[in-house]
Amino acid sequence: MLGKMMHNPLTISSLIEHAGRYHGETTVTSVETSGEVVHSSWGEVEANARKLAAALERLGVAQGDRCGTIAWNNQRHLEIYFGVAGAGMICHTINPRLKPEQLIYIINHAEDQVLFIDATFVTAVGQLKEHFKTVKHVVLMGPRDEAAAEAVPGILFYDELIAAEGDAYSWPELDENMPSSLCYTSGTTGNPKGVQYTHRTTVLHSLGGNQPDGLAISARDTVMAVVPMFHVNAWGVPYIAAGVGAKLVLPGPNLDGESLVKLIDGEQVTLALGVPTIWMGLLQALEKTGSKAESLTRTVVGGSALPTVMIPAFRDKYGVELIHAWGMTETSPLGTLNHLLQKHHDLSDTEKGAIREGQGRPPYGVELRIVDESGHVLANDGETQGELQIRGHWIIDTYFGQDKSALTMDGWFDTGDVATIDGDGYMIIRDRSKDIIKSGGEWISTVELEDIAMSHPQVAQAAAIAAQHPKWDERPVVIAIKSDADLTEADLLAHYEGRVASWQIPDKVVFVTELPLGGTGKVLKNKLRESFGSILIES
Repeated sequence: MLGKMMHNPLTISSLIEHAGRYHGETTVTSVETSGEVVHSSWGEVEANARKLAAALERLGVAQGDRCGTIAWNNQRHLEIYFGVAGAGMICHTINPRLKPEQLIYIINHAEDQVLFIDATFVTAVGQLKEHFKTVKHVVLMGPRDEAAAEAVPGILFYDELIAAEGDAYSWPELDENMPSSLCYTSGTTGNPKGVQYTHRTTVLHSLGGNQPDGLAISARDTVMAVVPMFHVNAWGVPYIAAGVGAKLVLPGPNLDGESLVKLIDGEQVTLALGVPTIWMGLLQALEKTGSKAESLTRTVVGGSALPTVMIPAFRDKYGVELIHAWGMTETSPLGTLNHLLQKHHDLSDTEKGAIREGQGRPPYGVELRIVDESGHVLANDGETQGELQIRGHWIIDTYFGQDKSALTMDGWFDTGDVATIDGDGYMIIRDRSKDIIKSGGEWISTVELEDIAMSHPQVAQAAAIAAQHPKWDERPVVIAIKSDADLTEADLLAHYEGRVASWQIPDKVVFVTELPLGGTGKVLKNKLRESFGSILIES
């Protein structure tokens, strides 16, 4: 016999309805593409999202159709998140930093019917539009712009679309298992692959990822999503913020340290989320401006491994807690967050800091395991390394447009990471399986080598790669950016002594002025291997 309780579908429209109904006056701050700072509210966002849904239906966009966005973090993008999904369509966020051929591939593969764009991308879309096979409408996210109309014939204007609609639109009843949004992986080889989330998985991710030992966002917080809205739905922050009614700050296109310091102080941000390169820039800007970021209490760092020197730098000088997190496009993305347990209360700051260096523990909703090359499950002893696999309520089953499952025979997703897990579930990413160095049959972690390089006070940024070697097959090479011109290769190599086994010390250091970064701020190791992978043979 079934239970006798109400059943309401878990839909994205229910999140924005809640925000509009119970937190309608709470501020949403948006930095526009022009640089203008606009203050709105959840009530206005909800009203505009409904008007957008009505406008799309009037244009003939049907439930299940994909609507692409090439846009920064701003209020209109937020309204598109909710208006598109709430109407039963699919919000497809596109990384604008991809190469033109990848943009064309993704838009055509998704069969986008509508393309929303910020003013930054008008020229590019005007040049590429003829290659889009399914796009019926291009919408500029702003008021009428005659230059845009000339660059993209037939372009529509967001502000005019919603101004033509009344307030009568009601969100349709949807099956919670309907698709709601679509993101493509930022893989460095082959074509990107699409991951299609559902209303149910998105709402469960919002609930599961926002537990007290998760993101722990509340109505008392002011949250700044520095992570791009085109990258895994900004880690789910827009949905979580709506669900709890937090003040939300969307920083627009300028993510330099000084711009972020100004926003943090001006909007009294309490929590910010982004990749490590963002926080390195913020540290430098705080030092330069003299700001103490008084309101900021927590930052969540993900996307790539957190340089451990940043933890005490933020904690001791600014009173900011850095929370390490891990996830992937395929995991919605939250897979782990690093919070301490009750038994850690009496540990020293150094001991606590050592725990916080890893990626943390899975929240309710996901499970982790490590396996060997044959698929045998390995021990959670904190030392044994294996291939990291995950399963749970918001984890991928099958890539968009494919029939073959993305899972193992027993229903787990292989992440491509090499990790350890201890008895309490704390997971540490040791490397990407494609990046880890195998020297003379022994493994060397590029993550560990990079962290040691970054702990040198004269290093601004560093990456480690496997370079071909005539005797050992592969040996480590570090590519680094100096923060002090006096730093030498010998100085940096000496910094490794006593920190790793002698045979793990890199064979060479190459100094560069910049590292190749992907659209999500990760270093493109494949580009570095192309440039420096033969350097030990050539020299």
